[in-house]
Amino acid sequence: MTKTAFLRPRSAPAESMDSLAGLLREWLPLQRWFAGKDRPVTDLGVLSMTELFPGCLHVLVHAAHGGVPAPGGTTPAGDCYQLLLGVRERPSPRLGKALIGTVRDGRLAGLTVYDALQDPRAAQLLLERLRRPGTAGPLHFEGDPAQQVPAGLVPRVLNAEQSNSSLVYGDEYILKVFRRIQPGVNPDLEVPGALARQGCHRVPAPVAWLRTTHPFKATLGVLQPYLRNAADGWTLALDALAAGDDFTAQAHALGRATADVHLALSSAFPVGAPGENGHTAAAMTERLTAAAHAVPALQPYVPGLRGAFAALTTCDAGPPAQRIHGDLHLGQVLRAGREWFVIDFEGEPSRPLSERRSAHSPVRDIAGMLRSFDYAARQRRPWRPEWARRCREAYCAGYAARAGWDPRKKHGLLRAYETDRAVYEVLYEARHRPDWLPVPMAAIERLAVRGD
Repeated sequence: MTKTAFLRPRSAPAESMDSLAGLLREWLPLQRWFAGKDRPVTDLGVLSMTELFPGCLHVLVHAAHGGVPAPGGTTPAGDCYQLLLGVRERPSPRLGKALIGTVRDGRLAGLTVYDALQDPRAAQLLLERLRRPGTAGPLHFEGDPAQQVPAGLVPRVLNAEQSNSSLVYGDEYILKVFRRIQPGVNPDLEVPGALARQGCHRVPAPVAWLRTTHPFKATLGVLQPYLRNAADGWTLALDALAAGDDFTAQAHALGRATADVHLALSSAFPVGAPGENGHTAAAMTERLTAAAHAVPALQPYVPGLRGAFAALTTCDAGPPAQRIHGDLHLGQVLRAGREWFVIDFEGEPSRPLSERRSAHSPVRDIAGMLRSFDYAARQRRPWRPEWARRCREAYCAGYAARAGWDPRKKHGLLRAYETDRAVYEVLYEARHRPDWLPVPMAAIERLAVRGD
C-alpha cells in the first residue's frame, strides 16, 4: 500500500488538512489568480479535501485576510480557492514551476505536492471524470447527454494571464477551472447554457461541468468546445496597430455581435425596468470611494468623477436592465473566419456572484469594450488616439444597427459607465500590474477634467 492510500473520497483527516495549510500559505500568494496580493494571508483553512483519483486531491481552501468579519456574517474576510493537488512520493524534475513543496508533518509528511493541472496525466484523468457523469464525495460531474466527448485527447495548459486556469484538450475542447469559488451557479455555466437553448451561435455551449455541494453549492469548472484557428480580439487589434491597418470593419462587426448576444440574453432571462440610475450612481460612487482609498493617485480626480456619476440621476434612463456579459473587452471575444464569438461570462471575479448574476444596463458591456479599444491603442508609441476613436465609433454604429438604439446618444449614461470601468481598471492595475496603471489613469483624467 502506498503512503497516499489512506485518503478517502469524502474527506481527509483533519491532521492531513492542517499539514497542507502551512505549505499552501506560502504558495498561494505567488499565483497570478490569487486575489489578495495586496493583503497578507493571516489564516488558511482547508474547507474540503477529496481524492479525485489516486495521487490527485481536490481541495477547497479559505484564505483569510486580517481576521476582519465579512459583511453580514462572522466568517473572517477572505476568499475560497479551488486547488487540484498532485501527491507523489518522489519529486520529478519535470514538475518545474508546478512544484509546491514537500509536506513536513502529518500523514502526508515526506510527500511532494504540486499543481496537478500542470501534469498531463492528471489532466487526462480529469477529462475522463468529466466524460462520465458521476460523483466523488461532494463533487458532481455532469454534462449534456447529447454531447459525446471522445477519449484520449491530449491536454495542454493555456498560459495566458487570467483569473482562472484553462486546459485545452486536443484543440477540441477547453476546460475552465475556476480558482476563486463563491456559492451559487457560476454565470460562465448558466449564461452559455441559456444562450444555447435560445439558438445563439455567438457563444460556445457547455458540454460538461463540475460542481460541489460542500462546504456550499458552487460551480467548479466548465468544459466547452474550443474554437480552433480563432484569434482573440486583443491580439487582432494589436496586430492591426503594428501593421498600421484600420480596424473599423472588425469593430463594426463586433458591435453587431455584441448586440446579438444582448438580444439573446434579453430573451433568455427576465428583463428589468429602466430608471434605476439613482441606485446605480450610489453604487458607482461607493466603489470610487473605496478605490481612491486604496489608490491615492485617484484622489485628486474624485470630485470630477463623482460628477459623472451624479449626472446619472438626470440623464436618459437608457435601455432596460438585463443580464449582460459583465466584463466585456477585446480579450473576451474571438474571431474565427468572419464571425465574432463571445466567451468568458464569469463577469468581474472581484465582484460578488449575486451581483454578477443580476440585471444591469447593457451600456456597461459597451463601456467595457470602448475602454478596451483605448487600452489597445496605448500599447504602441506614439499613442494613436484617432485609431481608438474610429474603433469606438464603428463599434457603437455596429451595435446600433442590430440593437435598434445608439449608445452614442446615451452620452451621460455611457460616460458614467465608462468612468466606473476606468475606476475598476485603476484598482486592478494597482494591485496586479502597476506598470499598466498610467493607461486607466489617462482615462480618469479625461473623464474627470474634460467630462468626455
